[in-house]
Amino acid sequence: MQAAPRLRRASCLLLAAILDLARGYLTVNIEPLPPVVAGDAVTLKCNFKTDGRMREIVWYRVTDGGTIKQKIFTFDAMFSTNYSHMENYRKREDLVYQSTVRLPEVRISDNGPYECHVGIYDRATREKVVLASGNIFLNVMAPPTSIEVVAADSPAPFSRYQAQNFTLVCIVSGGKPAPMVYFKRDGEPIDAVPLTELPAAGSGPVQDSRPFRSLLHRDVDDTKMQKSLSLLDTEYRAGRPYTERPARSLTQDPSLFVQPTTENIPETVVSREFPRWVHSAEPVYFLRHSRTPGSDGTVEVRALLTWTLNPQIDNEALFSCEVKHPALSMPMQAEVTLVAPKGPKIVMTPSRARVGDTVRILVHGFQNEVFPEPMFTWTRVGSRLLDGSAEFDGKELVLERVPAELNGSMYRCTAQNPLGSTDTHTRLIVFENPNIPRGTEDSRGSASSPAGVRLTLVLALTVILELT
Repeated sequence: MQAAPRLRRASCLLLAAILDLARGYLTVNIEPLPPVVAGDAVTLKCNFKTDGRMREIVWYRVTDGGTIKQKIFTFDAMFSTNYSHMENYRKREDLVYQSTVRLPEVRISDNGPYECHVGIYDRATREKVVLASGNIFLNVMAPPTSIEVVAADSPAPFSRYQAQNFTLVCIVSGGKPAPMVYFKRDGEPIDAVPLTELPAAGSGPVQDSRPFRSLLHRDVDDTKMQKSLSLLDTEYRAGRPYTERPARSLTQDPSLFVQPTTENIPETVVSREFPRWVHSAEPVYFLRHSRTPGSDGTVEVRALLTWTLNPQIDNEALFSCEVKHPALSMPMQAEVTLVAPKGPKIVMTPSRARVGDTVRILVHGFQNEVFPEPMFTWTRVGSRLLDGSAEFDGKELVLERVPAELNGSMYRCTAQNPLGSTDTHTRLIVFENPNIPRGTEDSRGSASSPAGVRLTLVLALTVILELT
């Protein structure tokens, strides 16, 4: 009676060994891969070891957090002639196989997990399949596609009497993972104070507890300290400028005189006055980063460099934004030079303005490369503009249907950015229009209708007759 349990126990162990022998042996793993760069060719390798007969190999790409599996490769042994139909249950041989999937030009959208599923026949019956799988996460990197340096809150005016904060923004797009962004000034790395939030526009100059260091590598040019001159000195002298009393008579015969529409005043005034708050010391920089994920898996990085602007030493300073990324063999770079506007070039159309024409005065570039973008203000010296306003903001001034009274009038264009400002003057010359008889134009330069004149005379005679 005691031998019966022992016999049953031995039978169970033997049965388990037989079943294990029937099931076969199968292990699967995928070779790990380092991060790859978009555009490269990538090969996924699935290694599996078994002593059984292979049934199938299936590769999946997993998306949506594992909820969706997209089949990208299948090998079905039932339709393959590359194996033997002979089976030997008495001999166990471990065979190592490898299945590869090649992505010839990997993209950012290929980033994510992949699975390799292998099935072998159960050694006891061909109707059952033993399955095993391995997985890997393919990390696809992408270098930044663009880099740009802009000025925040541009265009902005020049401040003569109060220190103002200035911010450069470096925008780097298309990178995965997020790149490292930093600034340099004149080729030297900037030691900036990390800042979580930028100061408000009206909060005054940014400050740091660290002491100022002397800025020895930038010599201060004496010409930068000169006080600006002005063409408007005549406005403060005795008498009134000539443009306040434009000539009433027009050029009699335009064909006899070939003159430009405007008279360009040779003086171009660069107005940069440096008040007492300006000091010759190296500024303290503050740096803030922000990241915005894109729908394609890339990240847009914005690096904001803020400091208290000093036009005395910051004018003509070279700032560069550099980017380091594991997918780049060398840093990516963008440069800007802070420059105050100088010598606006004014173009006027038409080249010969006549009474009733629409005149356009446009700033067409400068004598130098200007950064940041300047703002433009137009004024008429000694009087208001044609529409009655005191000034006009914009790159182009439009005078519609110019009247004869504007002949000889002078216009001032003020171009300014936070580094400085410049004034340029031009004089408008209006020629007689042969299509408009003299004295028939109104104050807007449009001719009065003869029928309207006759109607006015008839009404005037009617009133006189009624009074008599």
